[in-house]
Amino acid sequence: MNPTHIGLVAGTLTSIAAIPQVVKTLSTRHARDISIWQPLLLAFGVALWMIYGILINDLPLILANIIPLLCNVLLTVLKVHYRNNNI
Repeated sequence: MNPTHIGLVAGTLTSIAAIPQVVKTLSTRHARDISIWQPLLLAFGVALWMIYGILINDLPLILANIIPLLCNVLLTVLKVHYRNNNI
């Protein structure tokens, strides 16, 4: 396995990691088990990685952070939206 393959696998895994949590939160309509800080901090972190990718003109780095940014922003929004559903 060469470095490019490792980077592609890593980018794919980190890009899709939050999708199952988003799906579960949408289907159960509650987010009581999610700390508000986890998706919020991850959203800030991946946003910074994306900005870094833009600054150094690294398209793979930019693209690898779009999905996790969207997922973690969505999880943060869902956590706030479903705060009253947390029985």
